[in-house]
Amino acid sequence: MATKTKSRKSSSKTKGFFNNGVVRLVLRILKLAIIVFVAASLFGVLFFKFVNPPFTWLMIQRGFERKADGKDWKIDKKWVAFDDIADNMKRAAVAAEDQTFLENHGFDFKAIEHAIQKNAKSKKLIGGSTISQQTAKNVFLYPGRSFVRKGFEAWFTILIETFWSKKRIMEVYLNVIEMGDGIYGIEAASQAYFHKPASKLTKRQAAAIAVIFPSPLKWSATRPTRYLKHRQYLIMKNMRRLGPLEF
Repeated sequence: MATKTKSRKSSSKTKGFFNNGVVRLVLRILKLAIIVFVAASLFGVLFFKFVNPPFTWLMIQRGFERKADGKDWKIDKKWVAFDDIADNMKRAAVAAEDQTFLENHGFDFKAIEHAIQKNAKSKKLIGGSTISQQTAKNVFLYPGRSFVRKGFEAWFTILIETFWSKKRIMEVYLNVIEMGDGIYGIEAASQAYFHKPASKLTKRQAAAIAVIFPSPLKWSATRPTRYLKHRQYLIMKNMRRLGPLEF
């Protein structure tokens, strides 16, 4: 009887030790993973502060989607410096996507609240993301929607707002976002739609491109619907109200 009791105690101690050991191992792995993630994300943000991102995960995904549809691989893009993008295009982007861009710190909580209320009443979802959030999402994350991805998006938004200037954020944003089927960045879009460099875009042309940002595969800057024409008018109105932007 005593032997059985000792055996049970020994077994209990072994299980307790094993469980504690597993917990400690899991915690160490988790701690290491967090350290590696933070270090890697900091390195990536600092690296792209000076080096232009060569591609995004969305570009690669779209390329494979085209191949699956029997189309040629197409990633039409050409990087242009901030000063080589027309002021009209910068103002159109702010007017269309994030009117508090120069004042906010990466998040527009009023816009987020409005989007939540709107989405609760409608099947057609709208976003409340700032230009900084969209830049973080495009450069550092995979396409998709989830709370985990939103958490990563917030983390990278904080980082680029901390280490990049607003000028750099706008430059990267206008050079990597999708603007048509296989078309990425403002230079490629300007050439495709209006056959001119991004530095020469007029107010109307810049607004026409900004209109299609939410759905570039569905909408066209040169064949606008009545809805898009109205949106273009509103963007141009906001551009006048914003006036010159001081980056």
